[in-house]
This record gives sequence, structure tokens and C-alpha cells, in this order.
Amino acid sequence: MDGMFGRPIELLLVEDSPGDVALTREALGESRIANQLHVVEDGEQALEFLERRGRFAGAVRPDLILLDLNLPRKDGREVLRQIRLHPELATIPVVILTTSRAEEDVLRSYELHANCYITKPVDVNQFFRVIKSIEDFWLTVVKLPRRA
Repeated sequence: MDGMFGRPIELLLVEDSPGDVALTREALGESRIANQLHVVEDGEQALEFLERRGRFAGAVRPDLILLDLNLPRKDGREVLRQIRLHPELATIPVVILTTSRAEEDVLRSYELHANCYITKPVDVNQFFRVIKSIEDFWLTVVKLPRRA
């Protein structure tokens, strides 16, 4: 089944943990919604992908971004801030998906206009359920803006 636009939903996962990338890929692979998962492993790569620079010059504009906060090179807070300041990127929904339970991270993420904040469970089955719930909500229930 295709996404709501008659084409796969484009997802950008910004995650430096290979294990979390593999679990996310596996969970989304079982989706009844057609999706294309793009993965970058640090904040610099995320901005290059989103701004279509360098090796990401041909990158698609994602419909949804899953963003870890604790990233190498440029952390997720700074990535989120730059996304929200960029006129062409500001409307892309951003789901914070992180291990941090710190109240200041939650508050700062919402101050930077994250669409939601989810703490990654340590348990593999719970992590799988979280990814499925993101899929069910963001790819089925929510109407996403059409990308350019």
C-alpha cells in the first residue's frame, strides 16, 4: 500500500547507533504503509541531506524526520534549531527519538518546536512497539504536508 500521496512516505532517520538503525529498519520493513527509510549517522550529515549538499545533492525531501539528540559532530538540538530556522525545512515534522529522559532535553526540544518527544526503551520488544506506534500515528493518522 502506498502512502497518502500515492507514493512511499520518505523518512529520514538521524541515528548513530547501528543497533537502533537495524531495529527501526526491521520495524518499518513490516509496515503496511510503503516507506523509504534514509539513514544518516550524525548532525552534519543530517543537515547536508536536508539541504541537499555534497553527496546528498540528489536527496529527497523527507516527509518525517526521526531525530536522536545525542549525535556526533553536531547534536540533535542544533540540527532541530537549524531545521526550524530554514524556510524550506521548517514544516517537516520532527520526532525526537532519544535515550535521554532529562527534563531539560524534553523542554528544550519543545522550545525548538519538535513535534513530539519519545524516549527510546531499552527493551527490544518495547523499542519495536514504539517504532510501530510512530508509524501508526505519523504515517496513518496524521496528514503530513506535501513535499516540494
